[in-house]
Amino acid sequence: HGPYQPHEPGYGLYLPGYSPYDDQIPDPKSRMLAIQNAKAYLLKSSTTSGLNLYDHLANMLTKILDEQPANAVDIIENISKDVKWAQFQKKMDTLRDEHEILPTFEAAEKHKALFLKANGEDEELEEEIGETPLPNVMETAFYFEQAGIGLSKDETYHIFLALKKLISVQPIQTCRFWGKILGLEMNYIIAEVQYHEGEEEEETEEEEVIEEGGTGMGEVEDEDEIEKEDKPLKSTYKPPPVIPKEENGTGANKYVYFVCNEPGKPWVKLPPVTPAQIVCARKIKKFFTGRLDAPVVSFPPFPGNEANYLRAQIARISAGTQISPAGFYQFADEEGDEEEEGEGGRDTYEENQDFQPLSVAEMVNSLSTWVHHIQSILKQGRCVWFNPFQKSEEEEEDEDEEEEKAEEPDELQQEIGPPLLTPLSEDEEMQNIPAWTAQASTNLIPQYAVAILQSNRWPGAYAFASGKKFGNIYFGWGHKYAPENHAPSLPPPVQAEYPRGPEVTETRDPTLEEELAFKAAKEEALAAAEEEEDEEDVEDDEEDEDD
Repeated sequence: HGPYQPHEPGYGLYLPGYSPYDDQIPDPKSRMLAIQNAKAYLLKSSTTSGLNLYDHLANMLTKILDEQPANAVDIIENISKDVKWAQFQKKMDTLRDEHEILPTFEAAEKHKALFLKANGEDEELEEEIGETPLPNVMETAFYFEQAGIGLSKDETYHIFLALKKLISVQPIQTCRFWGKILGLEMNYIIAEVQYHEGEEEEETEEEEVIEEGGTGMGEVEDEDEIEKEDKPLKSTYKPPPVIPKEENGTGANKYVYFVCNEPGKPWVKLPPVTPAQIVCARKIKKFFTGRLDAPVVSFPPFPGNEANYLRAQIARISAGTQISPAGFYQFADEEGDEEEEGEGGRDTYEENQDFQPLSVAEMVNSLSTWVHHIQSILKQGRCVWFNPFQKSEEEEEDEDEEEEKAEEPDELQQEIGPPLLTPLSEDEEMQNIPAWTAQASTNLIPQYAVAILQSNRWPGAYAFASGKKFGNIYFGWGHKYAPENHAPSLPPPVQAEYPRGPEVTETRDPTLEEELAFKAAKEEALAAAEEEEDEEDVEDDEEDEDD
């Protein structure tokens, strides 16, 4: 029942300063009618739970009078929740009670393996702490937390323990928490590592053996095809040359990346990235699903699955957002500058022991105090340019000079990207939007502030600097910022039909009448030819008789 109308009994009961038990009500019947209407309203059942307010209040008062808690008015909401919860309890009609597994218990079971110590781990802890490649994830998270960036403390600590498990299994020299890429179904937690020298070479040799075996099979097939003489025509089409991937430990494959969906799940190593995958990743924009074996349906077709696409995006993000304070790194030697610049620039550096950190105000006010310490990726998909038409000496000797002159393409111009340790002030803007936004973590206590940089080209990439400490991290969807909506490339135009003409047009099939007429004409021609032969034979016989 809604608010009482003026003509209904009980009107004015809800007004302030009016009591239903006041003697001003002249008619006791009206009072009883108002009480009945109010009770009827309280007995009205809910369409959601099926309960009514009258019974709920009665159960609450009964519970309060039975238990008589202190300060009942302060916990009246909790009492109401307990009464409601008791109404929806399961009725255990089985022989054994069915224990409900709470989500917190399931999460604790998943993270239980992270807290178990291996045998012999307690011995000589102090010595191991100084030599371990395990990064101090909690310290990095503390600095990013000053600017409101990062994960919860529980998740950060679980990632810390997961990285510890990874280091205990793999022969890792350096390890870093790269960041977290979000997905539609599951997320990716990413670790950036470097192997000890010699460990990664074994894996590279195995990959080369597999590739050599594949090319050998192809050569046998080519020889078999050459032996066949049934094909008079040979295709003159030559596919574009394949750009080889950069070797492990160099360029876009300088680091190795491991991923997992949640801390506690097994780490999975991502494959090396190829130039074709990077070039195609720049043309598409796909959300991650969280499943590494998921196909990437796009146009142009992506050469690989989601694991390869994830690796390509990690390479692109790292090349554009991994930064450090200027002067923290320096080149090892200065003698081979000219030679290395001719080959595409330097790719190695070392930590500067004499580095003097700048103040937070200087690092926030000028982007020239920050530099990129990861090589940029060229349009070719590599960090170091590769000439696909450059042939070795053996290939040049085998091929004829005439064919080379006829089929030799135009010389490609070498791509040269920005050199290593380039200041951020040289980064291009995006339609009057700066590539980076710098700010201090706080303006209230500037002497303890931290310099924070945010990438506008790759939303979700951040960097901090405080004294001689700095760090990079990424939290996002793995997409590059686009001032305009993403427009996928159109498919190529449909191929034109082959030109028609009398030379290539097939003759139409003859009709029955034409076939019969052709057959009759053929028989007449044969009969005429036979008559001519008979006449010639008769003439020859007559000449012989005359002789």
